[in-house]
Amino acid sequence: MTTPSRARSFDAAAARYAAHRPSYPPALLDAVEELAGRPLAGARVADVGAGTGIATRLLHARGARVIAVEPGDGMSAQFRRSLPDVPVVRGDGNHLPLASASTDFLTYAQAWHWTDRSRSVPEALRVLRPGGALALWWNDFDADVPWIADQDTRLRRFFGETESTRFAPVHLRGLPSGLGFVSRQVPWTRRVPIDVHLGNLGSHSAFLVTGPEAADAFLAEERDRLTGFFPDGMVEESYTVSLSVALAD
Repeated sequence: MTTPSRARSFDAAAARYAAHRPSYPPALLDAVEELAGRPLAGARVADVGAGTGIATRLLHARGARVIAVEPGDGMSAQFRRSLPDVPVVRGDGNHLPLASASTDFLTYAQAWHWTDRSRSVPEALRVLRPGGALALWWNDFDADVPWIADQDTRLRRFFGETESTRFAPVHLRGLPSGLGFVSRQVPWTRRVPIDVHLGNLGSHSAFLVTGPEAADAFLAEERDRLTGFFPDGMVEESYTVSLSVALAD
């Protein structure tokens, strides 16, 4: 589990997070439904670590009866501005403010790695109904794309060899063993202005806990490099969503 200061660093950058972070492709929720063996429409869903509501919005649009769980003041405030009709309660994956056997889906979008697995696994199993689905997913930049691999090398150099704003591969993120997870990879792309790409990078916790002078200098250098590589000012970002779904007994 990452330190609380890293986990709560998003609160001061909630608006930037909402403006620049990528969403998810429709194929992701198709895969969630396929692996869970039931539709999201009409299902009771708790989206944990909901942040500004990027995944919650998609679940709500699918017809799920969704409630968001979010610990941060700034992120919760941004969520309420973005999704005023969706309930959000304060809590986290280690202490879910939800009744036992009350949900059909428990989802963690870019959030499971912030939890203490010794607490979050029992909490997930407590809250899910029998046959309910625990769905964990992460958006990963596709490092097979040369310019993304080059940028990742620079990020690792900036933060140190063991640090990067890129999330670790899913098998290194503390995926619980013994729950019968089935995994799926969902590739997708988005085309965004350079400033949106840089805003996405700068909204990651590794940057948010770095001094602003150093972070701004790194991102300014990246802007120069990307402008040369993408002369029209638009960046083609390539992602793979790593999804894992397990069913409760």
